[in-house]
Amino acid sequence: MVDAARARKIADRIQRVVAEMLDRRIKDPRLGFVTVTDARITADLRDATVYYTVFGTPEEKAGTSAALESAKGVIRSEVGRQTGIRHTPSLTFVVDEVQENAQHIEELLAKARQSDEEVAQRATGARHAGEADPYRAPRPEAEDEDE
Repeated sequence: MVDAARARKIADRIQRVVAEMLDRRIKDPRLGFVTVTDARITADLRDATVYYTVFGTPEEKAGTSAALESAKGVIRSEVGRQTGIRHTPSLTFVVDEVQENAQHIEELLAKARQSDEEVAQRATGARHAGEADPYRAPRPEAEDEDE
């Protein structure tokens, strides 16, 4: 086991190596416009997960996923060569869905703003259904009757 700071440094190095490999050395025609967003490695440095985003249609995304799986061995050997650690970690490529989640949250916030505006419009000319002061205050007549 290694400390968390060293594991983070190795994960950052893996992210840079993978991004560089995809940019310069991997020439698969199925590979779309890929951005490596993050890399995480286990504490024992045996498994690394590389997160990426792809722009395009679902078919292009599937092609990019297949291209990454087929190039995994070449990328792993380069990661091992450039990191210099004893055991080269196995790589797992995972589609990072941060962009889709952020877009979904933005849509939900826009709907909430629109709903708030509609409620505010309805409330502009509204009046209370009952009295203006719904709490009953003691009345002077009630005091006179008790005597």
